[in-house]
Amino acid sequence: MVRDKSFYKEFFAVMLTLVLQQVITLSVNLADNIMLGAYSETALSGVAAVNQIQFVYQQMMTAVGEGVVILGTQYYGKGKLAPIRTIASIAMHTGLLIMAGLFLLASFFPSRLLSVFTTDEAIIAEGMAYLRIIRFTYLFFAMTQILLATLRSVGTVRIALGLSIWSFIVNCLINYTLIYGHFGAPRMGAAGAAVGTLTARVTEFLILVFYIVRKEKTLRLTPRMYLRTDPVLRKDYLKVMAPVFLVGSLWGLNTAAQNAILGHMTARAIAANSVASTLFLLVKSMAVGTSSAASIFIGRTVGEGEEKKLGLYSRTLQVLFVLVGLCSGVILFVIRIPVLSLYQLEPATREMADTFLRILCVVIVTMSYQMPVNTGIVRGGGDSRFVMKLDLVSIWGIVIPLSFLMAFVVKASPVVVVCCLNADQVFKCVPAFLKVNYGHWAKKLTRESGV
Repeated sequence: MVRDKSFYKEFFAVMLTLVLQQVITLSVNLADNIMLGAYSETALSGVAAVNQIQFVYQQMMTAVGEGVVILGTQYYGKGKLAPIRTIASIAMHTGLLIMAGLFLLASFFPSRLLSVFTTDEAIIAEGMAYLRIIRFTYLFFAMTQILLATLRSVGTVRIALGLSIWSFIVNCLINYTLIYGHFGAPRMGAAGAAVGTLTARVTEFLILVFYIVRKEKTLRLTPRMYLRTDPVLRKDYLKVMAPVFLVGSLWGLNTAAQNAILGHMTARAIAANSVASTLFLLVKSMAVGTSSAASIFIGRTVGEGEEKKLGLYSRTLQVLFVLVGLCSGVILFVIRIPVLSLYQLEPATREMADTFLRILCVVIVTMSYQMPVNTGIVRGGGDSRFVMKLDLVSIWGIVIPLSFLMAFVVKASPVVVVCCLNADQVFKCVPAFLKVNYGHWAKKLTRESGV
């Protein structure tokens, strides 16, 4: 274990900032679900269906940003800033291209997209009302996420927390006003929730741009820098980002597939899963925060060439991951009943959601170890292909086929299907442990010339 107190002080400062940012960001979705659940279960299910598309998109943008973080932290460890600016420009071009593709799909084929997740016409109608507005958030979300990832590569993380707080306040106020029609405003339901999210996304982007122009002193980003490109760095970036992008896309599609499987079983299952998964994602923020913080530390250390520290850091971080997982499991178990009481659900739906959450209390413990090991240490150290291969085999070779079989052939209950859908979070602990402790994962990705 690391004995240097400054390591723990710095790590927990970064981790807690990232955890709080993630919690507040997801609290927006929780607030949306609670308000929409009180308004209509149909509206809740419609927005939940659209959010599956949104989740896939978010995973894609996260991957585009992670490519910047993985390469950027190593260049930052070497004290080279110019390559980071060019990599950030390449990432922005990539993100905007993906954004344009999804915007066109959501504009011209909205009903076909939603029919993947549910066949209920009333739910599709509510979802389309939400999607017609929410598609305009895609541009601002892409630019904001890539800018924040660029800042994170040089250790600047607090602005993300501030933006999340702002987004939460704006979203909740507008949602309360427009979903129910308070203060003389029209009663818009799902469309009102979309207006709240769009307003939050636009304003947080504007605040971030103001911060970068007036306050950020390390990278000193300017609009002209985003016209830069470099064929060598583009090749390096795509080589690193592609496996991360594939994993993120597959994870997003995996989550969407889970909801599609449950959604085609019963309407109650999709509502219960929406409630349970939203709360689960909120508690999962602790694991996400530790993953991101570990990636920053490991990537920077690889860039500095401090190979002796890597083994010490990885062992220490694994212990911290286990402790975070145990705490997360206890927290989820304790808060599940108070949070469920906030929803106006049918008794049977509430009972199913509670059962789902009990299963997820176990899942969060193992996930909090394997996910930070794989995405924080292994991928942060430069080996992004291992995570890609592991997810390809575990999710698409085992979990999805098994879950589909149990749902549509065996006709098992939604509870059994949920267990199958989350099984990979348990068995992936074994390859994660073997890779980080006995495999080679630290790889220098930077060029000596700095380009």
